[in-house]
Amino acid sequence: MAVRHRLIRTGPDVVWATLADGAGYARWVVGPSTSEPVRGRWPQVGAAVRYEIPVGPFRLSNRTVVRRCEEGAALELEAHAGPLGTARIAFELRPWGEHCLVIVDEHPLRGAGGRLHNAGVEVVIQLRHRAMLRRLAEVCEARQRDHGEAAPVPALTADPDRPGHA
Repeated sequence: MAVRHRLIRTGPDVVWATLADGAGYARWVVGPSTSEPVRGRWPQVGAAVRYEIPVGPFRLSNRTVVRRCEEGAALELEAHAGPLGTARIAFELRPWGEHCLVIVDEHPLRGAGGRLHNAGVEVVIQLRHRAMLRRLAEVCEARQRDHGEAAPVPALTADPDRPGHA
C-alpha cells in the first residue's frame, strides 16, 4: 500500500476546489493528457471522468469513478486501467495551520495490478505520487495566487447528447 503526504501552501478549501474540478484532473494527475466527464457531477459518488494516457504512438483510454466523497475532507477514487485492473486512490485533506496536509493512499483492487503487486511496483507508485503531489501543489498554489481563495468550481456533468457519454 503506497501512502505519501505533502504539505500544500494553501488552505484545504483551495485543495478541495482543485480536486473537485474533474475537468482539471489531467493537470495534476500523472499520466493523463486530457480528462472529460462521462457520468454524473464530479466529485459526487458515482461520477466518472474519462482520460487518455499517451504511450508512445498509442493512447490508452481509461476512467476514474468517485467511490467516496466527504466534501472538503476526503475523496476516494477507483481508477480503471483496462487489463491492468483497478486501483483505489484515497485523498485525505487535513488543515495544518493555514496550509493543507494532503495524504494519498493507493493500492490495487482487481486485475493484473493486484496479482503482480510487489515491492518494485510500490517504488513506482511512490515516485508517481511524489510527482502527482508536486503537480497538485503547483496547481493549488497557482489558484491561490491568481484568485486569493478557492475559485468557484464549475459543474462537471456528463453531456448525454454527446457521443461516448454514459
